[in-house]
Amino acid sequence: MFHNSSQRKYWMFDSEENVEQMRCEANQKFRNKVLESGKPGLTEAMFLERHEEDILFRHYEKRLLDFCNTFKPVMPKSVVGAALMYFRRFYLNNSIMEYHPRIILLTCAYLSCKVDEFNVSSSQFVGNLLQETPAGQERVLEQILEYELLLIQQLNFHLVVHNPYRPMEGLLIDLKTRYPALENPESLRKTTDDFLTWAAMTDAGLLFPPSQIALTAILSSASRAGLNMESYLTESLGLKDDKETLSKLHDSMKRMKSLIKRHELPKPEEVNIYKQKLERIHEIAASSNNKRKRGYEDDGHVAKEARLAEEEWTDEDLI
Repeated sequence: MFHNSSQRKYWMFDSEENVEQMRCEANQKFRNKVLESGKPGLTEAMFLERHEEDILFRHYEKRLLDFCNTFKPVMPKSVVGAALMYFRRFYLNNSIMEYHPRIILLTCAYLSCKVDEFNVSSSQFVGNLLQETPAGQERVLEQILEYELLLIQQLNFHLVVHNPYRPMEGLLIDLKTRYPALENPESLRKTTDDFLTWAAMTDAGLLFPPSQIALTAILSSASRAGLNMESYLTESLGLKDDKETLSKLHDSMKRMKSLIKRHELPKPEEVNIYKQKLERIHEIAASSNNKRKRGYEDDGHVAKEARLAEEEWTDEDLI
């Protein structure tokens, strides 16, 4: 149950400002680490600013969604939702300048398949990298397996993700059985699904409970169809006499819709500029990154040598 979950206890935050502060701290932490290494030629200008990181994050998050949506066999929504949440949680405390999102996104998808018991083999998984040769797919798999432990550690071993998809199904059933004012609740499914997809690419899952996201999605879908479902809140959900709870719910829904409305996909020209900057940073930081990337962060273990050069494949291989 979400109420007793690690998600509610450790991965829900009070405000967008708190979430952004964590990302700013991760950015600064990486800057300090690299500058303190004393490598020649390092300057503040080489690093990505927070807004530049955010543009690249949104780009790679969309690549993750596209990879999941075209996956064969069809990936369940719960697996897609978990992968997106892993990706978002990972980069709360880590900078994309330290861990390249191209491999992290695949590791998130791979781990979510395992946790949600979506039964695909490792060869099936990398077989979805259609632009890669079999040898290239095997090299990517090696990278995924090397990053898997790091990802699990950075998620603090909290791997169960409560998505809004199950509450959405419960609400649709409730509408069919207890809210005759709405003749065909299934007519709302498509736009509700679209709302949840956009919500998954924002911080909504870090700020609002899954049931509240699902309810907002359905009410927003109804509103777009010209339907007023206020009586569902007041009568069916029993909030008519609980003005305080009803007011808080309306406020949360307003904040959530504003958050989703502000979300935009990054412009390709911006992405290309910042990707070049990102690749230069990874080239410079590569030698000091070998230890941390495999999860041997503070425990004194010595990481084995990499079995392949980092990033021998490109974004195009995700298509």
